[in-house]
Amino acid sequence: MERQLKPWPALWALVIGFFMILIDTTIVSVANPSIMKGLDLGTDYNAVIWVTSAYLLAYAVPLLITGRLGDRFGPKNIYLIGLVIFTLASAWCGFSGAMPGGGIGMLIAARVVQGLGAALMTPQTMAVITRIFPPDRRGAAMGLWGAVAGVATLIGPLLGGVLVDWLGWEWIFFINVPVGVVAFILAMRLVPKLPTHTHAFDILGVVLSAVGMFLLVFGLQEGGTYNWGTIGDGPFSVWGLIIAGIVVLTAFVVWQALNKKEPLLPLPLFRDPNFSLSNGAITTVGFAVTCMALPLVFYFQTVRGLTPTESALMLAPTAVFSGVLAPVMGRLIDRINPKWVATPGLVLFSLSLFLYSRMLTPDVSIWWLLVPSALLGIAMSGVWGPISATTTRNLPMNQAGAGSGVFNTTRQIGAVLGSASISALITGRLAADLPKAPSGAAPAATTGTELPTFLHAGFTQAMSESLLLPAAVAFLGALIVIWWEKPRPPAWGPRVAAPAGAQAQAGAMQGASEPATAGALHGAHAAEAPVDAVQHGAHAGDAVEASRDGDEHHGIHAAPATD
Repeated sequence: MERQLKPWPALWALVIGFFMILIDTTIVSVANPSIMKGLDLGTDYNAVIWVTSAYLLAYAVPLLITGRLGDRFGPKNIYLIGLVIFTLASAWCGFSGAMPGGGIGMLIAARVVQGLGAALMTPQTMAVITRIFPPDRRGAAMGLWGAVAGVATLIGPLLGGVLVDWLGWEWIFFINVPVGVVAFILAMRLVPKLPTHTHAFDILGVVLSAVGMFLLVFGLQEGGTYNWGTIGDGPFSVWGLIIAGIVVLTAFVVWQALNKKEPLLPLPLFRDPNFSLSNGAITTVGFAVTCMALPLVFYFQTVRGLTPTESALMLAPTAVFSGVLAPVMGRLIDRINPKWVATPGLVLFSLSLFLYSRMLTPDVSIWWLLVPSALLGIAMSGVWGPISATTTRNLPMNQAGAGSGVFNTTRQIGAVLGSASISALITGRLAADLPKAPSGAAPAATTGTELPTFLHAGFTQAMSESLLLPAAVAFLGALIVIWWEKPRPPAWGPRVAAPAGAQAQAGAMQGASEPATAGALHGAHAAEAPVDAVQHGAHAGDAVEASRDGDEHHGIHAAPATD
C-alpha cells in the first residue's frame, strides 16, 4: 500500500537513535570511578579507560564502509540492524558485571559490539536526510540533526552523573534499552524504504581503510596512555602506529584513484570545493568540542569542588541555547548563503572559549561563568547545521551514503585528535604551572578530588591556557568556511502529490512570470538541470520553494513514495 512520504516524522525517528549513540561517546566518562569500584578494579585506570576507548575505536574505524552499506542495502535496513545491535549490546554492558565470567573484559567486549552498532547507524541518518529533503530545503533538517549532535556531547556527562548518583553505573547502559525499542518502532513505521544502488564491494579498499583507520585512531587515542612511547613491552611504538596508519591510508587513497571499477571512496566527491572544505571544517569542530569540556570539568570539580552533576549543569546553557536556536539557524540557511551563518558561529565559538579562558580564576563567581556557556550555545547553533547541509547539498543521491561516511569519519578523527591533544596539553601545562611538591615533583592533580588551596591558582592557570587550543582550532574552522562557494541551484527535488488547486496555482504563476519550462530532469541521478526545469525523480517530500535568488521551481510533483 502506498502512502505519502513525510520527511519530518522520519527525521525525528532517526535522531532519537542518533542522539542515543552520541550520548554514549561521553556518558561513561563520569561513571569511570563507579565502574572501577563496582568491578573491583582497584586502581587499574588503564582498564577502565578502555571502556571508552574500545567504543570509540569500534565506532570510528568502519564509518567509511558502513556508509557504503547503506547505499547498497538501503539506509533504513542498515540503520535498523545497527539499532538492534546497539540496543542488545547496551543490555550486555549493563549485565557484564553480574554475568558468569563477567567483569571488565566482558564490559569492554560489549562496548566494542555497541560501537559497531553505532557505526552502522550514524551514516544512515545523514544519508536519509540527504535523500528525502530537497537540497534547498535541507537546512532546517540539518539544523535539527546538528542540534542533536551538539547537545548530545554536552548532555552525556550530565545524564551520566544523574544516573550514576541515583541508580548506579549499570543504568548508563540500561537506559538505552527502552529508548532503543522506541527508536526501532518509530523507525520501522516512519522511515521510508529508499531505492538501493548496486555497488561492487571494493574488498582491498575495505581492508586498507579499516587497517589504516585502526592504526591511526588507536595511536592518536592511546598515545597519552603510553606516554607517546613504546606500547607495553612489545616492539611497537605509538608513533610507529600513527606513521603506519598514515602510510596505509595513503595507499588506500592511491588505490581508490587506480580502481577502475567502483572504489569504496569516490574521489570525485572532493571535486566539489564545498564538500572538501566542509569536511575540513567539521574536523575542526569535532576537535574543539571534544577539547573544550575537559579543562572546564577539571576546573569545576578540582578547584571549585562541584559534583559531576553540578559541573555538567554549568554547561547546561550551552545545550539549551544550541538546542533551541539550531533549528532556527537551519531554516535561515535555506534562505541565505550558509557561510554567513557558519563563519560568525565559529568566530563566536572561538571567542566564547577565549572568554572562558580569561575569566577562569580560583575565586570568580560561578554564576559569571554561565555567560560564556550561553554564548557558546548561541555559537554552536550556527555551526553544526550549516556545515552538515553544505557538505551534502551537491551530492548525487547514489553517493549519499559514501559522502555521509566521509563526513562522519572526519568528524570522529577530529574528536580523536582533540582528545589526544588536550590530554597532552593539560599534562604539560600542569607540569609547568603547579608549584612543586617538597620532593621536587609536581603533585598529581587530576584525580577529580578538590585540591589544597595553595594549588588552586596554578591548576586554574593550566586549565585556562589549555582552553586556548580549542579556541584557536575553532577560529581555524571559521577561516575554512569563509571560502565556501555560493550553493548551486538544486539539481533534483523530491516529489509530492499536490492538490489540484495548488498545481493550478503553480501553473498560473508560471504562465504569468515566464515561458514554458525549458526541459526536464528525468531519473534520480541525472545531471544538473536549470532551475526552471520540470523535475521528475524517485523520491518524495516537500515541494521545493522558490530559490533564494529569485528563480522559481515549478511542477515538482509526483506519486507517493512507498514504504
